[in-house]
Amino acid sequence: MAEIRHEIRQSGSYVHTARELAFGARVAWRNSSRCIGRLYWPSLVVRDLRHVRTAEGIHRECVEHLRLAYNGGRIRPVISVFAADGPDGAGPRIHNPQLIRYAGYRGPGGRITGDPATTDLTDRVRALGWPGGPGTRFDVLPLLVHTPTEPPRLFDLPPDAVREVPLRHPDHDWFAELGLRWYALPVISDMVLEIGGIRYGAAPFNGWYMGTEIGARNLVDQQRYDLLPEIADRMALDRSTDRTLWKDRALVELNVAVLWSFQQSGVTITDHHTESERFLRHLRREEKAGRTVPADWSWIVPPVSGGVTPVFHRYYDDHESSPAFLPPPATGRCPVTGRCPVTGHAPATGGVRNGPDPQPPVSVGANTGDSRDRIARP
Repeated sequence: MAEIRHEIRQSGSYVHTARELAFGARVAWRNSSRCIGRLYWPSLVVRDLRHVRTAEGIHRECVEHLRLAYNGGRIRPVISVFAADGPDGAGPRIHNPQLIRYAGYRGPGGRITGDPATTDLTDRVRALGWPGGPGTRFDVLPLLVHTPTEPPRLFDLPPDAVREVPLRHPDHDWFAELGLRWYALPVISDMVLEIGGIRYGAAPFNGWYMGTEIGARNLVDQQRYDLLPEIADRMALDRSTDRTLWKDRALVELNVAVLWSFQQSGVTITDHHTESERFLRHLRREEKAGRTVPADWSWIVPPVSGGVTPVFHRYYDDHESSPAFLPPPATGRCPVTGRCPVTGHAPATGGVRNGPDPQPPVSVGANTGDSRDRIARP
């Protein structure tokens, strides 16, 4: 501590050692109250890239991150930490919410082709010179990177770094005709890693997907791909009233397709039942070590079949901790709400924050939170 105080008096800041950086990054994951997948926080691979200062170098290392983390389909948690913010200003930034994200093209009459969540980012990169992709629902956006010494620059991702899984169903052959796919690796890239007061604005990190992030949020939310009506019609379900539970039936089959497709492609993914059990194992391990576990109930409980998972039937403590992953600065950034990067769970808008309501209201709130991959509180 004396050395740190001396550095601060001399320069207004201090520099983490490689060991401090690695430990802080792992504990930031451990402290993430909205992440259900924290059991493996000690295994996070930490890449110390603070010496990489150019936009081109950051792009190159992001591509290497994608290849390293994909690991032939056996996805491993990785974080790549670039230069920190300092007394003289901000360090480098990656403006994409994730390293891999699909474009959202605005069309006439308010029609959007692709992901409606990325329309603003798509507009921005096109204004900077990106010509756009083929115009499908799944065109990969370029990376938008800037550094203190360079203006924002665009970089395409090479095809071998963008691993995607075509979505099929084990029982319905027609499912393949929908032409759906999703990228294998969720790498959050616009959040701020904070360790001991030092902030790293470019520190992309990943875990692996929980199936519900894709099958109950990204492809389902009305403000995203909104695919439930199309799937229900293919299943010949009665959509004349919600009492037929057509949404529930279509939702389950979509999630079956996501899990089965990733498994058939040899790509790591987890289901919400398994991850709920793992989270309780994490709780027991942390409590045995004498640590409290911050957890936000409305984010920990999965968006599908929450009541039949063990994480539903208990209360949690929720408190701010440091080190932490923080939301992106508002200025010059894409405004994106938070969610867990390892499992992708989003909160139930009608849920209670730190536990199930012992006297729930008559009307039941729908679990329709925004589907953005995040870990920390906005």
